[in-house]
Formats: sequence, structure tokens, C-alpha cells
Amino acid sequence: MEKKDPKAVLRSFMGEDMLEKLFKIKDPKLHEWLAEIASILQPKSIYLITSEEDFEYVRRRAIENKEELVSRHPNHTVHFDGPHDVARDRKNTKILVPGGEKIPYINTFDREEGLKEIMSLLPGMMKGREMFVGFYCFGPKNSPFTIHGVQVTDSAYVAHNENLLYRLCYDEFVEKAPNIQYAKFLHATGRKDEHGWIKDVEKRRVYIDLEGFSAYAVNTQYGGNTIGMKKPMLRLCVYKGSLEGWLCEHMFISGIRGPNGRITYITGAFPAGCGKTSTAFISDLIVGDDMAIIKEFDGIARAANPERGMFGIIDGVNPKDDPELYKVLTDPNKEIIFSNVLLTKDGRVWWRGKDEPPGPGINYAGEWWPGKKDEKGNEIPPSYPNARFTIRLSYLSNLDPRVDDPKGVPVDAMIFGGRDSDTWVPIEEAFNWTHGIITKAAALESERTAAVLGTAGKREFNPFGILDFMSISIGKYVKLHLDFVKKLKKVPRIYGVNYFLRDEKGNYIADKEDKRVWLLWIDLRVNNEVDALETPTGLIPIYQDLVKLFEKHLNKEYPESRYEKEFATRIPQHLAKMERIWKIYEEIPDTPKELFDIIRETKNRLKATRDRWGDVVSPFKYDRR
Repeated sequence: MEKKDPKAVLRSFMGEDMLEKLFKIKDPKLHEWLAEIASILQPKSIYLITSEEDFEYVRRRAIENKEELVSRHPNHTVHFDGPHDVARDRKNTKILVPGGEKIPYINTFDREEGLKEIMSLLPGMMKGREMFVGFYCFGPKNSPFTIHGVQVTDSAYVAHNENLLYRLCYDEFVEKAPNIQYAKFLHATGRKDEHGWIKDVEKRRVYIDLEGFSAYAVNTQYGGNTIGMKKPMLRLCVYKGSLEGWLCEHMFISGIRGPNGRITYITGAFPAGCGKTSTAFISDLIVGDDMAIIKEFDGIARAANPERGMFGIIDGVNPKDDPELYKVLTDPNKEIIFSNVLLTKDGRVWWRGKDEPPGPGINYAGEWWPGKKDEKGNEIPPSYPNARFTIRLSYLSNLDPRVDDPKGVPVDAMIFGGRDSDTWVPIEEAFNWTHGIITKAAALESERTAAVLGTAGKREFNPFGILDFMSISIGKYVKLHLDFVKKLKKVPRIYGVNYFLRDEKGNYIADKEDKRVWLLWIDLRVNNEVDALETPTGLIPIYQDLVKLFEKHLNKEYPESRYEKEFATRIPQHLAKMERIWKIYEEIPDTPKELFDIIRETKNRLKATRDRWGDVVSPFKYDRR
């Protein structure tokens, strides 16, 4: 069968001005791909996003299509996904691999079958709709960190998000093609009902094609599934990093200002709802809130934020605990997309955390009023727990000036934290990199939150806080980290943190702002200005150092009784955790041997400590001074 000329095919979907812009990118494969998918999807027209002048058009189209509703502030728009499309879909998000190779804890599917299934769903899916094509950078422009991406979508809401979240890189495509590798993202919304919700939600598919360096999302609107440069790209980035020997992480990047104005840079990985954003914001400088690419340059680990915006959880954001973020989210002059919040009849945007009560309006489940119940008799919350906001990072007053630095920032420390009521102490330094990667990162567990469809509250294994976005074997990912350190002259320190420790009455022991002290202690440790106490599981702060930090930075007392509760070693819980982690990694064939060695050593130290001092050991027992 004769191959059609891509230009001739595309001419029926776009005007000469758009064609000219597209063919300035000297990449025949890109032209062929766009011609092929346009022929299958049959959009009414194609619009290329090539400059910031296109951003206003995209936003206007989102409003005209009723994908976004304008609030009482013209710069604030609200999007609703519908009650069955408000979070990531684990079941139908699959990593496509040849032959459907089984990888423990990762939802894999046969590549050939997956692509065939997607292609069977696509014909005519964009009929009557506009197709948007955007060209973006995942990372600073003209940087060794950058990965390029092309987003194709029939949702102006998705394109609007991409424009706020990523650096537009059409110029780099023009300049570097065809010598440019890029990821391809195809999103087709599917049929919608009168509310604008997805009709064929049972046919929702989010497929990540590693070999084709591409991703497909169909019959879904939720941003975590559809914003290609976000979580689909993170999965591709993990894969690319594993092939090339660098790290792609689900981590924030921030700076802590220490004595004499020095900056200590940390990265942090937390599963959803475990304090990731609040930790980034309690730091002095923000480089990024969600993802990090970490590479080695001249023996130093350096990190770059692939994004230029935030797609964050808004639930619980309030003026007391999150003053900086709350100020941005209530500023009428900032361009903000809110999703799955409550839009009241008088045009107010409401979420849990606002200081006024909610009034009747529209939310993710349709019309809402106080006391409204679902078909099972459960009260419908005014704003969904996984409601989101999209903003530019440039709105933040504490944004690090180095956010666009092509060389990134040096990583001094990495922290890993989950929800844990009874085992981990608030802050603990690993003995070394290998010990930290295994006992803090690879052993991370947390209670499930509303960011994922399913039951909230269940404690789950979530290594590196990235399990939902893992595209390679966990064993391989652990090994990648153990090998990465061999390139480094200066090794970042590793910490486990836990903000959710409870007392005997079930109350949280720490206040939200206390995490500021744990971060300041990290700065002092990294710069060798305080000592630490050695426990069987790591190094913890000396009591007097915390007293000084609480007094100086929070104007609070820090009693001995609280220190004893927070930093006690609960040996039975630690041993149980080590058993759980051992059993999990026994099922993962390519787990590095070092993991079992480190767990065995940890168990032996815990048992020896229990023989000496019992099941619960006061931190004062470790102080030999």
C-alpha cells in the first residue's frame, strides 16, 4: 500500500501557518506520526502550541469547551473530572513490555497486545474536537538534564496544564531535529455525558510503552493520567535513567538556609499525603515540589526540577500551616486551575482548609449542597480529598533563583518519609549511603491516601515513594542507586523522617511546624556541626541540640519526656518491619544481595540491643558522653 505524504494528510487538518510551523521541525518521523494519528482520530482541526502567545488561546478554548469554569476571579478556573475519574487508576495503568514479562509489584502487559488494544479504541475519538500538539522540555532548557516531549491531546484543559507546568521547547525542536530524542504522549478524552464526565470509564487505559518511549491515555480526564509530561513521563524517565546510569526520582528539591547564609540542598521522597509538599514549603528555598532528575557531574550528585509549575493536592491547605501556598492560591491576579474543588453559586472556590464554610454549588459529583449524600447514604464532601491546583512556580516568593540552572543544584542530603504511627523516629540519619538506600528508601512503607482509587488507611510498601510510577523492577532500581554512589566523590547523607508518630492515646506527638527543626538538624549534620547518637537503626539527634533548635527557631520548649517518646527505639516494631521487607524482596528475583546483608545486620543489632535493654529503649541510653 502506498504511503501517503504526511504534509498532504495534515493539510486537511491544519492551515498553512500551522503546517509551516510544524515543518520547521525537520523530523520526518514526527510528521509521519502526527499524520497517522490524525487520520485515525479524525479531529476537526489541529492547533500547534509553539509560543507563549498560544497559551491564552488554549485557556480560552478550555473555557469555551466548558472544560473549565471561571470563578468570581477571571484568572481562576475550575475543572471537574466526575466522580469515577478523580485519581490515578492503578488497575488500568500498565507498563507495556515485550511478551508481557511479569515484574513483581508492577502492572505489566504485553506490548503488542496493549498497542493493538489502544489502536482499536482510537478510531474517530477526536471527531468534532480540536487536537492540540505541544512541544515541551522535561528539565531546564539547553541542559544535560533535559528530556523532550510532544503532547497530543483533544483536551484544552490538559494542554492548559502542560503550558503552566512545563517549559515550552518548540525552539529546541526546530534547532535540534532530527537529532533530538523525545517522548510522545497521546491523550484522547473519549465520550462525555451532559456533565462533561467520561462515559466509557470502564475502558479507561493508561499505557506506558517503554520501547516506543511513549504513553497513551484514553477515556480519562484526570491530570495524573492525562498530563503526559507529568507521571507518564516520570515512568519513562525512570526507564531511561536505568539504561544510562542516573536517577529519576519522585522527589522535591529544596534549600535550607544554615548559619552565615549557607544553603544545604535536600531532596525528599514521600508517598502521597505524607508531608512532601509541606516539607518543601517549610524549607527556605524551593527548587521543585514533586520530581527530580539526579545526575553526577565531577563526582557531585546534582539535581534539577523537570517542571516549572505545580500540580499539587489542595486538600487541607490553610493559612496557618501553609501561609506561602495559601497566599498564592487566594491571589486573584495569579493564573490558577483548580480541579475537583467546590465552585459555589456565588463563584467562590472552596476546599477543606478555607476559613469560611462551604455553600451550595457544583463539585466533582455534580450539584452540591451541605448534607448531600450519595446512593449509599454517605455524605459527599464539598471538595474531593484529591482535589488539585495548577500554578506556575514563579508565583512563589521563596523560589530558588537556581530553578532554571542548566547544571541543577548539588544534593547534600536525601530524605525518605511515610505515614508510620509506631516505628520510625521523627528524624534518623543512615550510617552510610548503602544502609540508607536499603533501610530508609527501599524499605519505605506508608498508609494509603486519597490520591489513589481504593481503600484509604491501609499500610502499603512504597519503596522510594515511587512505586506507582516504577517502570522497571524494584530490585533493579535499588541496584541502580547502590551503583550510582560509586561515581561520587561527595556522597549525600540519607535520612528517614516520620511526622506521624502517635502517643499511647493515639495522638500525633509532633506539630506540623516541627519538621522545620528536623530539616535544620540535617543542615547541621551535613556540615559536621553537631554529633549524633548511634542506635541499632541509625543516628539520632542529641537531646540538647534539639532543645536549642526548638527554642531558637520555633520559640518552643522541647521537654525530655517528649524526646524520650519520639526517639525511643521500639524494637518489636522494627523487627516486624524488617521481616516484612525481607519477605517482599525475597519475591523480587533481581534484588541485590547487599539488601539482605544490611537487613540481617540490622536485625542482629536490634536483638542485641533488646537483650541488653528490653523492647523499648530510651534514647538517653545511647548517650555515652
